[in-house]
Amino acid sequence: MEVLNQPRSFVSTTAMASKESSSNNPGLHTTPDEATKSYFLQQTMIRVKDPKVSLDFYSRIMGMSLLKRLDFPELKFTLYFLGYEDTSSAPNDPVERTAWTFGQKAALELTHNWGTETDPDFKGYHNGNSEPSGFGHIGITVDDVHKACEKI
Repeated sequence: MEVLNQPRSFVSTTAMASKESSSNNPGLHTTPDEATKSYFLQQTMIRVKDPKVSLDFYSRIMGMSLLKRLDFPELKFTLYFLGYEDTSSAPNDPVERTAWTFGQKAALELTHNWGTETDPDFKGYHNGNSEPSGFGHIGITVDDVHKACEKI
């Protein structure tokens, strides 16, 4: 596994520790509030124009599994939760499956607003990389970055 194309031996743990100290990061609290000790990052959400295209990419190319699909017909949107969890252990009951999904760490939520895939006037969502900048990327760890880039 590579970190930014640099073998791990080149990463200095001493330098990393000092950069992460609270003295070098104003505003950083090093003792979490007791009420937040059970918190974990569960998902990040991106909007997609065409779920068929996005589901193909994240499942076939990136190897993710569909953890849960939630449809909201009254609001005309669908949520797709994807991740690297083994779904063979996921419950079949819809309510239990939802609870199981929200118990997984680092899922990707794709939000599809119905009709965007066929609307010729829909220009897509802002990617955050051009002005005004904002959202930048989703990071996924791979065994070989060069092979992964070839596949993508």
